[in-house]
Amino acid sequence: MNWSEEQKSLAEELLEKAKEFGADLAGLASVARLKNSPSEQLFPNMKDHARDHFAEQITTGLAHGAVKWEPEEKTVLVFAVSHPEEKPELDWWCGEINPPGNKLLAQISAKLKQYIEEHYPDIRVYPKPYHVEKGGIYLKDAAVEAGLGCIGRNNLLITPEYGAEVRLRAIALSRELPPSGPLEFDPCRECGRPCAAACPKDAFSQVIYTREETGFSCLPAREGDYYRKRCALEMEENEKNAPMEQVLEYSKEPMPVIRYCRTCEFSCRYQGTRGQHTRGQQKELQMKPE
Repeated sequence: MNWSEEQKSLAEELLEKAKEFGADLAGLASVARLKNSPSEQLFPNMKDHARDHFAEQITTGLAHGAVKWEPEEKTVLVFAVSHPEEKPELDWWCGEINPPGNKLLAQISAKLKQYIEEHYPDIRVYPKPYHVEKGGIYLKDAAVEAGLGCIGRNNLLITPEYGAEVRLRAIALSRELPPSGPLEFDPCRECGRPCAAACPKDAFSQVIYTREETGFSCLPAREGDYYRKRCALEMEENEKNAPMEQVLEYSKEPMPVIRYCRTCEFSCRYQGTRGQHTRGQQKELQMKPE
């Protein structure tokens, strides 16, 4: 497609604004291409292996795994914030309180929406929630199409700058804008895949989906061996075994603090060009055991 100077300028402006509002990375993807992305094609046709208690919380009224797109949506602006190991509290659930990382992503989304509506009132903005089942999109696929990185053999988005340690969110726009990806980037090609060996639930221990069976070449973790239900079991245990701790920032009373597993992130050998991480040196919220 031949993009006008106006479209190019607007695309650059919005990506700059996303970073100004707190994003570390940002890119644009075509909704038309996302509708044909690997997850959108494969996930609704997956066997029962993909159905867990997270995937069953459907509020869109659509079939399992289906994305709810509005007719006006043309472009997705997907953005990421860095989540290094030394800042684990960004995704800690303290009771029912939204984690700081989620709050930051929601703030960026809200600021982008406000800016676009104030400066470009003819553009409709659709903030996307995290879960597909609740109206969200497949964020990793969107990030790949937007040029933020690639899907690694750990089934995570791997970015050139921060490796796998990022959190994603997106907004959809009613204006067609030039996409910013995908990239020619693959740090997993020559890797021995320590991420799979490190998984506490052996979520990569067997092939669940084959190219012959599904008819797709892009499979979970590339080889079809990511077992979502095993991963979900670990998350359920994280919830069940959450320790009661005093979080001074939120309450004087102890509350459960859920720390979801990130083993596949931390075992990834690719740390990124900006990933100045020091393993084991974690900056935590002020917490005391009960």
